[in-house]
Amino acid sequence: MPATAGFSQLGLHPMILKAVEAEGYTTPTPIQAQTIPIGMTGRDLLGIAQTGTGKTAAFALPILHRMKSGEQGDLRTGRRPRALILAPTRELAAQIGESFATYGKHLALRHAVIFGGVGQNPQVNALKAGVDVLVATPGRLIDLMDQGFVHLDRVSIFVLDEADRMLDMGFIKPIQRIAAKVPKDRQTMLFSATMPSEIQHLANQLLRDPAKVAVTPVATTVEKITQSLIHVPKAHKVALLVHLLKDPGMERVVAFTKMKHGADRVMKRLRAHGIKSEAIHGNKGQNQRIRALEAFREGRVRVLVATDIAARGLDIDGITHVVNVDLPMEAEAYVHRIGRTARAGASGAAISFCDGEERGLLRDIEKLTRQQIPVQPLPTDLSLAEPPATAAVQGESAQQPATGGGEGRGGRGKRGGRGRSRGESSARGGERGGQAGKRGGQRSEKQGEPARERRPEPRGDRSSARSHGAPHASPKGHQRDAAAFESGHRPGAQGSAAPHGATNGGANETARPAPGRGWNRPLRGRR
Repeated sequence: MPATAGFSQLGLHPMILKAVEAEGYTTPTPIQAQTIPIGMTGRDLLGIAQTGTGKTAAFALPILHRMKSGEQGDLRTGRRPRALILAPTRELAAQIGESFATYGKHLALRHAVIFGGVGQNPQVNALKAGVDVLVATPGRLIDLMDQGFVHLDRVSIFVLDEADRMLDMGFIKPIQRIAAKVPKDRQTMLFSATMPSEIQHLANQLLRDPAKVAVTPVATTVEKITQSLIHVPKAHKVALLVHLLKDPGMERVVAFTKMKHGADRVMKRLRAHGIKSEAIHGNKGQNQRIRALEAFREGRVRVLVATDIAARGLDIDGITHVVNVDLPMEAEAYVHRIGRTARAGASGAAISFCDGEERGLLRDIEKLTRQQIPVQPLPTDLSLAEPPATAAVQGESAQQPATGGGEGRGGRGKRGGRGRSRGESSARGGERGGQAGKRGGQRSEKQGEPARERRPEPRGDRSSARSHGAPHASPKGHQRDAAAFESGHRPGAQGSAAPHGATNGGANETARPAPGRGWNRPLRGRR
């Protein structure tokens, strides 16, 4: 049997079969075996399949076949796209573009990928050069349509990939607007991992007598994924992840978090423990995300920490484990998350952490997947100790338990924190001011001037305080200085002050004005 006998029986163009053979594919997946023949006929199609089942090739191969076998169209510069594929995220759009480049490398066809988050000039230049296949995210596509750079009047094949994800991201209205610009006499293919009522309604609007292909039940998980659950307090989740990563079998791991800042926090903690990791989320620039994915794909990074932006379209071979540091807010996202492993028939493992506040999310997941996730006990040898680098990131609490500042002369904190040295802990300014003060002290010692304590000084107006070398303080710092000054001065005195260490008893106490208007005003001391 030839190496590509499975695909050759589908009737694909020889140049496409040659590209498929070069990639080492021999037998089509179930979604490909059912979808490709229908797509080659030009009939509308509704495909229901999980991520990781080969949906991209299921529509890319028949599109390339129809374009190569039919009319080539106008090969001059400026030709307009004849196939339009919409994807919800930049990563998925980029990977679809790579698939068209791979399968169509022996064909005289051009493709372009456009998405937001990067400059539009290279994308505009590609469109001006002429394209046959256009892969796009809805937002950037509409933007370029409004600017007059994209025209869809010659599109004959329209594909919506991950339609349910686009529904979650609020792209239904943009999709309807784009579909209105595409000729009605077209082939439309819609693919989705789940089929909520909104997607069914959209399919009824866009498809005409479609063939329906469903290779797996809706919202089921891949059988070759070994799932497990660990109940753990929220504060110990990252420590548990670090503990699990001691297993050398976790070679390539994707860890999911709910929030963007949570992904960055997990990444920093892992790096502090010497674990190579990168983070991708919506706040990262496109170039940063591409570099992180390349490093992960090439094996230079062991752990990729991501939000649900990467739950779909992350097609990287060899992902051994998926770890849900946080359970997803939507139960459907659990299926897409763990689908990053066990790709193309391989096996994998998915480990989920659940704290007390996530019990409801766990019930939703088990209800949707119709199975109970096996529970593993929390490791008894779990270490909660933080590495020194992590402690430094969190304010050097281990090395400087209550100083709230440094010893350096001239040390000044940012955003209102003074470097204080009398043991007065400042919850807000002391952390940043202490680190800056410590640096200032180190500079002073290097210059041969010993670091010394700075006693809080009574503060007059701001200009005179600065002229006497007092560092600029925030309003809260100003009030603290006033309180310190009050302990050694009589607030009611006119131009005089009690000596340090004097008590407030006797005549001094009778001279204190009653609290009232202006009592909390900053005090002025005698110079």
